[in-house]
Amino acid sequence: MRTLITATAALLALGAPALAEGDAAAGEKEYRQCKACHMIQSPEGESIVRGGRVGPNLYGVIGRAAGSVEDYRYSDALMAKAEEGLVWDETNIVEYAKDPNGFLDGRSKMTYKLRKGGEDIAAFLATFSE
Repeated sequence: MRTLITATAALLALGAPALAEGDAAAGEKEYRQCKACHMIQSPEGESIVRGGRVGPNLYGVIGRAAGSVEDYRYSDALMAKAEEGLVWDETNIVEYAKDPNGFLDGRSKMTYKLRKGGEDIAAFLATFSE
């Protein structure tokens, strides 16, 4: 019986989405690096974090299909990943922010590389996702 419970717990853990270990409160402070290009605005139009409009709105980005913000022109490389079924989670968004071109295996419109704090920013963004 103990073996069955252990095996079930292990399978459930493997099936869970990958989450980065971050601190949302620290991520709120770190997000200042992102708001030059990105805002966080609710679907109702509430401005949660004022920011630039160069990049897509990051409200709901965790759990969202890549390349799916209406009226935003994504790079061809990002759209290729989107066609492969990329869905943003706390882990892959950190990897993308570290090296956008490397993550996409092509040219990204995001030229900034986040050196540290990515896990915290991802945890912060997750607070605005379902």
